[in-house]
Amino acid sequence: MLQGYEKPYWSPLSQFARMAEEVGEVSRILNHQFGDKPKKPGEEHEDLADELADVLYTVLCLANSQGIALDEPLQRAIAKLETRDVGRFKKKTT
Repeated sequence: MLQGYEKPYWSPLSQFARMAEEVGEVSRILNHQFGDKPKKPGEEHEDLADELADVLYTVLCLANSQGIALDEPLQRAIAKLETRDVGRFKKKTT
């Protein structure tokens, strides 16, 4: 999709800035829903799912622009958390 453009990706720092902006939008939504900051009158409703998707997309673009496949690192991260947190939380009873 992006490879058809002359400059398919922004510079890594610009991509990171974009990612920070998207994470900020996620934090704003969560703060409105669960935090102490109410929405301003007339402020537009934003969809959490859409903003989380924007974060994922920017992460994938940054990884791809650096030649990084995230499949194996993601599996390692999940395995690490499953090992580290194996007894950390109480399991639900059925």
